Amino acid sequence: MFIRPSPRRLPRSRCLAQAVRAVRSRAEFTQHGISLIELLVFIVVVGIAVAGLLTVYSTSTRASADPVVRKQVQAIAESLLEEVLAKPFTYCDPDDPNTETATSAADCATPETSGPEAGESRYAATRPFDNVNDYDGFAMTGIADLAGDVVAGLDAYSATVSVVPAGIFNGIPAGETLLVTVTATGPGNHSLSLSGYRTRHAPNL
Repeated sequence: MFIRPSPRRLPRSRCLAQAVRAVRSRAEFTQHGISLIELLVFIVVVGIAVAGLLTVYSTSTRASADPVVRKQVQAIAESLLEEVLAKPFTYCDPDDPNTETATSAADCATPETSGPEAGESRYAATRPFDNVNDYDGFAMTGIADLAGDVVAGLDAYSATVSVVPAGIFNGIPAGETLLVTVTATGPGNHSLSLSGYRTRHAPNL
């Protein structure tokens, strides 16, 4: 008579260990790669970071050009102010024959007034501005030289001039001193105003 041996049973602890390994292996398998949601979150975070960096870079790039514009605006204002203050400040229009000797406006056939006289221009070869007062109200868009030619690279800049009586200045009587203010403006609305005083020294300049 043949007796079939009964199947060998594994110890309970060994069966439990195999089950744990199977579950762990399955978990490790399911953790490979990333989900679609995780990918979308990653893209959003990276996009925000890149946008921030580009904003900082763009701001830095624009700011790096600002010192050049400011220096150019200052140079324009200083140059034009120097030009105005170098002109005579007389009682008479400089074309008047009494200009050199007049001690008051009463001695002039043509007293000097605020603003240019008829036919005068900063760029005119025959009748250029010849007095500080002539520059009152002067403005130019595109910085031009005395011949009227716009300086290369300065077409986006502008300048204005104001000439007003300064009143009593350092003990000098009212009407004998002018306050000259030059305002230069550049790209990006960069603006600078410089002022200077011009005192009359009669009977000449």
